Amino acid sequence: MSRLKDQYKSEIMDAMQKKFGYKNVMEIPKIEKIVINMGVGEAKDNAKALEGAVADMETITGQKAVITKAKKSIANFKIREGLAIGCKTTLRGEKMYEFLDRLVNLALPRVRDFRGVNPNSFDGRGNYALGIKEQIIFPEIEYDKVDKVRGMDIIIVTTAKTDEEARELLRLFNMPFEK
Repeated sequence: MSRLKDQYKSEIMDAMQKKFGYKNVMEIPKIEKIVINMGVGEAKDNAKALEGAVADMETITGQKAVITKAKKSIANFKIREGLAIGCKTTLRGEKMYEFLDRLVNLALPRVRDFRGVNPNSFDGRGNYALGIKEQIIFPEIEYDKVDKVRGMDIIIVTTAKTDEEARELLRLFNMPFEK
């Protein structure tokens, strides 16, 4: 079992129960899943670009990536319905905690001019969205083998009812919010 999951079981649950006064252990919010999405705009012209993005995502997450397809045709972007335009992965359980640990302790501190993540990127239902401009901040990615620098969206889905509960939960997981 990962160190972060053990920490959640004891310290984080106790701290959340004290702060919000939950009567039942099942009320305490937890992280349900982490969804990582990478949109690859140049995939419509270059099929190899999508292969590189999928390989990078699988290296970062340690899990197979699913190719996403366009839902609608958009003439201005030269996109047809069903065209492969990105990839995504959903992490749960052990891999989710391990990824969150690497994101918070290894990847985010490597971002240039990093002052913390936006504390207002919650959706109103306790889920947090984070955009990353380059995949090379993850230590698994070898800088020399990167064909193109790509960004990704990381969505942390929690069982929290409010943004305040979710913000406190992520703060207890050492998420570096801006002051």
